[in-house]
Amino acid sequence: MDNKSKVALITGAGSGIGQSTAITLYKAGFSIVLTSRRMEKLYETAKLIEGNVNRLLLVTCDVSKPNEVTQLFKKVKVKEKFNRLDVLFNNAGISVPAALLEDISYEDWKTVVDINLTGVFLCTQQAIKLMKNQKPMGGRIINNGSISAQVPRPNSAPYTATKHALTGLTKSTSLDGRKYNIACGQIDIGNAATDMAKPMESGVPQANGEIKIEPTMKVQEVADAVAYMANLPLNANVLFMTVMASAMPYVGRG
Repeated sequence: MDNKSKVALITGAGSGIGQSTAITLYKAGFSIVLTSRRMEKLYETAKLIEGNVNRLLLVTCDVSKPNEVTQLFKKVKVKEKFNRLDVLFNNAGISVPAALLEDISYEDWKTVVDINLTGVFLCTQQAIKLMKNQKPMGGRIINNGSISAQVPRPNSAPYTATKHALTGLTKSTSLDGRKYNIACGQIDIGNAATDMAKPMESGVPQANGEIKIEPTMKVQEVADAVAYMANLPLNANVLFMTVMASAMPYVGRG
């Protein structure tokens, strides 16, 4: 199957990595399902794509809500020209302001877990149900992890915990999807120049207590990496990929 017949669904497609990946996959020939919580953000992405509306579907969805996720995938399935799904990019994610672990509120903890982990689980469930029953059977799921899955930042317990958990979910999905020809991989990203990374321009806390400016990389570098994963044939899989700003303080002792 060539890319002109393939469909990709991207969560958190209204900005940053999701937006850039949507544009990149569209240019590669995919039809794209764009989803986020706000329609106006999806319109912004669609305007940047400047593509054929027959290859785009815009759907609002809060991935932390099971009913909304179910409806999202129903809309993909019943749309005549999108009666399949080849790639799911679980990109939607949030963080909360840095705080001492003992001071983190339950509400902040639950919000991050609901979106970063439960949201990925819910979308993955629905994607598998669709992918295993389509012809040809199969597809690919790509999870947006983080280098926090390996090396946490100070005072980031909710975000770090969800990204560690996502690594386990990626492995389980990769294993359980085999019988349906579903591949699953994870991209761990470090210091892409998104709104979330803005504080790095003025300095962020280091493990030793210092505040330092950190290098960043272009979001397009991440989108190109996701596109590489998405374009692989289903008999090959990138299980884990780390894409990071080369000079960021990741490797070594802090």
